[in-house]
Formats: sequence, structure tokens, C-alpha cells
Amino acid sequence: SPAGWLRTQLELQAKGFSGKLEEISPWCQFNKSAWASPTGKGENGWEELPYWLKGYVDLGYVLHDPAIIQNATRWIERILASEQPSGWFGPTSNLSGPDLWPNMLAMAALRSYYEATGDKRVITLMTRYFRWQMTLPLWKFLPGSWQKVRGGDNLDSIYWLYNRTGEPWLLDLARVNHERTSDWVGGVASWHGVNFAQCFREPAQFYQQTHDPRYLDATLRDYALMIGTYGQVPGGLYGADENARPGYTDPRQATETCAMVEIMYSHELLQAITGDPVWGDRCEQVAFNDLPASMTPDLKGLHYLTAPNQIQLDRANKAPMIENGGDMFSYNPRDYRCCQHNVAFGWPYFTEHLWMATPGNGLAASLYAPCSVTAKVGKGATARIEEDTAYPFDTHITMRIGLDQSAVFPITLRIPGWCSNPTLRINGAAAALPPSSKGWIVIHRSWRNGDRVELDLPMHVSIQTWKANKDAVSVNYGPLTFSLKIGEEWRRYGDDPWPGYEVFPTTPWNYGLSLPPGNPAASLKVERAATSAEQPFTPDAAPIRILAQARRIPEWKQE
Repeated sequence: SPAGWLRTQLELQAKGFSGKLEEISPWCQFNKSAWASPTGKGENGWEELPYWLKGYVDLGYVLHDPAIIQNATRWIERILASEQPSGWFGPTSNLSGPDLWPNMLAMAALRSYYEATGDKRVITLMTRYFRWQMTLPLWKFLPGSWQKVRGGDNLDSIYWLYNRTGEPWLLDLARVNHERTSDWVGGVASWHGVNFAQCFREPAQFYQQTHDPRYLDATLRDYALMIGTYGQVPGGLYGADENARPGYTDPRQATETCAMVEIMYSHELLQAITGDPVWGDRCEQVAFNDLPASMTPDLKGLHYLTAPNQIQLDRANKAPMIENGGDMFSYNPRDYRCCQHNVAFGWPYFTEHLWMATPGNGLAASLYAPCSVTAKVGKGATARIEEDTAYPFDTHITMRIGLDQSAVFPITLRIPGWCSNPTLRINGAAAALPPSSKGWIVIHRSWRNGDRVELDLPMHVSIQTWKANKDAVSVNYGPLTFSLKIGEEWRRYGDDPWPGYEVFPTTPWNYGLSLPPGNPAASLKVERAATSAEQPFTPDAAPIRILAQARRIPEWKQE
């Protein structure tokens, strides 16, 4: 369960456009949607509704919000009722072809519903649906377009079902699925920003079945190529303001909001597959620095594109600097069709991946945020761990362990790559750090009710130089990347209760840091707010700020 600032994000999401999308989006009208039809007939039967639903279902369950759960369940019930004798489910408009892509999204929602409720109808439906996929001629299985590029999403659900049923034929389907998916082993199969964010992981997913390291290496190689070419900017993303384009590699290039949430899930999944904590670092980098900028502070509006150097959010056309014409920058809850629906799963999935199960019936803190987790540990004991922290705005993390009986099990803690000197206390006493295995600390012991673990992750200012972008620099403090505070004028447009906003600068923005050589970070001063705001992702409420010497550069002008 989320707490602190993370719970605030989720509650704002529930009150914002994401939680109220049925009032806003023509693709989420229950009485008209083909997704709500037991026969699969109706309007708007493609990706938009399941894009939203796969986040909306999880939002309800992580918040334990009965109203959201009840509303999401009525959609789930209609999807379950749409199953045909053949095994197909969902809108019949996708059956010609067939187009399997929308059902990949719907299965993500069904999986979350099953994990929350144990409703075995989900297992039955998915089993019959994958049996139906096995009957397709090869030329009709993932024949092209999104479904072929994004076949890893189908693979994700195949493995999910296999892990619950053990049916060996599912592994046969998985092999065919990999062979029919676009070739991500041979290189980057698509430079489309969202496609890359969710698809570069596909070889590593298949690695779980083959244990052939070339598949894992392919994912690492694809990621390194994209980031090395188009991601030489702060924030952990890359310039792909639809597609990553040769020659468009500087910090003015932007990334879709869809790509943010998709790559967060890729990082979450890859950390689980590989056990490499670098993927947790990368997920936090996007979650803490990029995702909040994609939406208004009240989460009632979003924009299509976010860039590291983005000084004005207006409705004017930015093409050809930005690939597509039209409004891409202003905040609007009614536009940006794919991102408007897909962003819903970003914070809920992040919450669900804070803690993960480990071998030895233990638990791993894979990402850090204020939360609690309840799980079976050891030989069947029930544990509840309360994680008290303001991370990433503070270095200290306290974990209070509640147990219905004493139990022996491991608690595994991720040590971020940027932290060189963590400290650990158990029940108030300093503890020697156990040997670290690739950035993880494993504490394997007998735990009692009321035990307490305190982890401190000291943060320091660091300067990162981007040689590929004219030796530009960015300033980091732990997992956070900082930007110049610019005065803002918000100009409202559109109708109540869901207006849009343009944002214009009211203070100069064209400053360059004046950093002394040798030890540039020493010239920067960190200041902390006396109290932490419920919504810390705003310029005025930010709990941490850094004071720096800078010079205005008149030659830097708005384009």
C-alpha cells in the first residue's frame, strides 16, 4: 500500500483526468464501447479503453478504493462475458486480420484483476484464448504493425499464465510468439519512441525460457544503442518526439508520455528477470524526474511530449524541430489520445513493484518510496513491513517489521548505483553491511515482531558532463536531476471542468552554470525545506533546492 508522497500521486490520479476518463474520453463510454458489449460489437474497440483499464484497475486496488474497484469490475465483467466459443474475446472488429494488440492490453487488466481477486474465470479465458492463438496459421499470427513490434506484451501474458498453470504447450506458443515478433535480437527493430520503450526488453523476456545469454545481451545492446545515440541527456530517456531521428539528439528533443510509463515497466520487469539493480536505478530516474513533468501538479492535464530543455508549453506548431505538427506541449486532459489513456498505469505499476518476492521465501525492496507490504515469508508466517521514508527527498528509510510469528527469511535491499557509502542499523544498533551482490544487500536472519531495519543512502551533488552534447552538464543529487527554477504564467483555455493550460516563462531562462574546474560540485549548495509538501513535484514545493552560480547567455534564444 502506498503512503506519503506516493499515495498523494495516486489519490491525485484518482481525482484527475485518469480517474475520471469516462467523463472525458469518447473511447471510454461504457454504453457505446465494443469492450463493454457481450457480443464484442460497438464503437471504439481498439487500444484506448484497455490502455486506460490496465492502469485504472491497478489504481483501484493499490488505493483500496471501493468506488474505482466497483467501476473497473463492470468493465472486467463485460470483457469476460465477451469470450466466444472459438476462444477469442473482446471486440469482433479486431478479429479480422486478426489484430492481437488490443487484447494484449486487456490481458494486463485481467491479470491484475485476478491477482487481486483470484477469479478463476481469468485463467479459463486466457487459456482458451491462447489455445485459439495456437490454431492460427503462422502468416496470421502477429502479421504486422503494432502487434508484431509489440509481441513481447503477448509473451508477457503467456509466461504469466504458464507460471500459474504449468501447461507445457504455452512454452511452445511462447517460442512461436518470439519467432513471429519483430527481430529485436538483431538490433533495434523500431525507432518509434514508445515501441522502443516497451519492446527492447523482448529478447530478455524470452531469455527466461531459453537461458541463452545472447537474448539477454540483445536487450542490453539495444538499450545501449538507443541511449548512447539519442539519450545523451538527463532524465534517463531519449529524444523520440514520435521517432528517434538522425541529427535530432540534443536536449530540445522530447519523449512521449507513453514512452515514460512503458519504459518504467520495462525497467521493473528487467530488474525482476536479471536481478541487476541498475534497472531499478533507471526506473526511479524516469519516475522521479520525467513522469511528474508530463502532467499538471493536480494530475488534471497532460502533454504529449516532455523535453529536458523545454522553456514554454504553448499550443504552437513546433515542426520540424518536433517531428509532428500541431499542439504537442500544452497541458490538456482531452487530447493526446494514446498518452491520455496509457499514462494511467505508470504510478500504480511503480507501486506494485516496490517490493518483490525472492528465493528463500523472502522479500526485496526493489524500489524505494513510502509504503507498506504484506506477504507470506519463511515457512508460512505473515509479515507486514511498514516503510517510512520521504525518499527520494530524504536519505533515510525505516522498515518496521510486523510478524504473526517469528520467522527466518531474507530481506534484500537494493543499493542504488549512485550511493557509495550506505549505512545499516538493525533494532537501533549499527550493523556491518553484509557482502553486497551486484548492488544488493541480503539480511538473512530470524526476524521477530517489532524488528526494525534502518537504511541510510547518503546523497551527494554530482555533475554529469554530456560530451555528445557539446560538453553540456546536468546536476544530480542522489536519484534526482535538477533544473533552473523559471517563473511561470499559466494561461487557461477550454471549458470547465477539464480545461487545458499553456505555460509561459516570466523570468529569464537562458543561464549557463558557472562551475569552477577541478571540483565543480563543491560550488553548489544544497538547501532543504523545513517540511515536505504532500505534492513535492512543483517548483515552489520542492523539498530540495540547489544554489549555484550562473551567467546569463544572451545568445541562447527561443526558437
